[in-house]
Amino acid sequence: MKFYTEVMGMQLLRTNENKEYEYTLAFVGYGDESQGAVIELTYNWGKTEYDLGTAFGHIAIGVDDIYATCDAIKAAGGNVTR
Repeated sequence: MKFYTEVMGMQLLRTNENKEYEYTLAFVGYGDESQGAVIELTYNWGKTEYDLGTAFGHIAIGVDDIYATCDAIKAAGGNVTR
């Protein structure tokens, strides 16, 4: 969550907690959900490890200054591979 809000400058738009199935959804984005894209993040309660699998996936986020964004990611401890 901190990566998206503190490093990428997104806002936490809303959360949805499901007590029966023990997970929480968090929706982050740059503005109103009706005006732009939103990323849905899932937190499964009580999980300490996740199997990342072997499938490849990614998201693309457009930014005004890629160099400043990469510097912010690195400063936060992230790994920029390209």
